[in-house]
Amino acid sequence: MNSTVRRAITFPFLATMLASPWLLQCGKVPVPAGVPDPTGGALAACPDISTAEAALKSDFTKTFGISAEAGAKLRAGTAAAIELKGFADKLDADLKVACGGLAKDLGAAGEPKDGTDACNMAVKAMGDIKAKIGAGAKFALVMKPPMCSADMNVMTDCAANCDAKIKPGSVKAECEPGKLSGECTGKCEGSCDAKASARCDGECSGTCDVDIKGQCGGTCKGKCDGKTTGAGASCAGTCEGKCEGNAKAECKGKCGGSCQLKAKASCDGTCSGKCDVEMKAPKCTGEIKPPEMSADCKAHCDAQVNAKMECTPATISLAISGAADAKAATNLISAVEKNLPGIVKIAQGMGPRAAKMALNGKAVIEGLEGSITEIAKTSGDPAKAGMIGGKITGCVGGTFKDAVTAAGGISANVDVSVKVQASASGSASTK
Repeated sequence: MNSTVRRAITFPFLATMLASPWLLQCGKVPVPAGVPDPTGGALAACPDISTAEAALKSDFTKTFGISAEAGAKLRAGTAAAIELKGFADKLDADLKVACGGLAKDLGAAGEPKDGTDACNMAVKAMGDIKAKIGAGAKFALVMKPPMCSADMNVMTDCAANCDAKIKPGSVKAECEPGKLSGECTGKCEGSCDAKASARCDGECSGTCDVDIKGQCGGTCKGKCDGKTTGAGASCAGTCEGKCEGNAKAECKGKCGGSCQLKAKASCDGTCSGKCDVEMKAPKCTGEIKPPEMSADCKAHCDAQVNAKMECTPATISLAISGAADAKAATNLISAVEKNLPGIVKIAQGMGPRAAKMALNGKAVIEGLEGSITEIAKTSGDPAKAGMIGGKITGCVGGTFKDAVTAAGGISANVDVSVKVQASASGSASTK
């Protein structure tokens, strides 16, 4: 075959290859040997986006032939998308286990496809068993909520790794006022989660070793709504006496749980709020105000902070009185106390912050998706911009779309977890 014929075959073939959509999927198809790359490097392999950390170490500027500023923006946004999707997957898996367990323990059949489906199954199962318990029954859900906190060092370290303008150790993150938690060797103003039973000058959520007047998530020995309970019975109203189970009331003895302090007091445990001396091992139970950085890096770091959040387990006690079917009531109590803590962890502990993070992250990623054409133009060569834009989309477009879908999933899971918690309490809101 002579050279003229070879050229006639090779160049149309190459043009077809370059225009083919599947070629743009991470540049897996190499340029034929001996043929110059007309894109100036746009067909190089995709950056490593297997993890957020790998994405941050990749050189998006060199890979796509774009400006340093555009490369940094694309790199940070890609890391944010990966982190957001990973967090959403974990949240959904946890909720699927907790809600799926509740539904199964209440007799529901079938395997839920995701967390939202599992929670809807749980709500229906609770509705079915409540019909057996009867409309005249009274419910009292007493809860020691989970305390979810984030290490502020995670935010500052992430900021330094993501934004080149931030030098490690040069900036600090701030915590929402009154939401700092840690060991307080002075006086605590807020709530105290005691290491062991201690005196509580305020409302105790947990056990109390003396008589109380308030909610009792167990049996009440004394009076329930003014009526004598004798040896003790389930009380879904106000218990006056000894509560065998979680209480939510003023405890003038020792409280085993969390104490909402009336005033500044010593706290032998974790103080949440304010401390009149510097806290040790501080963590933030509210919103973290990060150092100034790009919106793309902030979206990445917010997702990473939420993913690494630590939560103390909630403790749940459910009391039902006046049940038409005692066995159904016992089954519901057992299932709720076993499975609801995992659901409440999301509904109350992580939910509000996670939902806000998902909304903000979605906006950043959608904005980045819409600017790919402009990013490609920063190559400085209009002739290459179209190919570069296609390459960027082929490499990270799927990651962006997955993250946007995941953000919606986070919001849906938070909403349905709140719905389950409300249903378990027997009312529109937790008592």
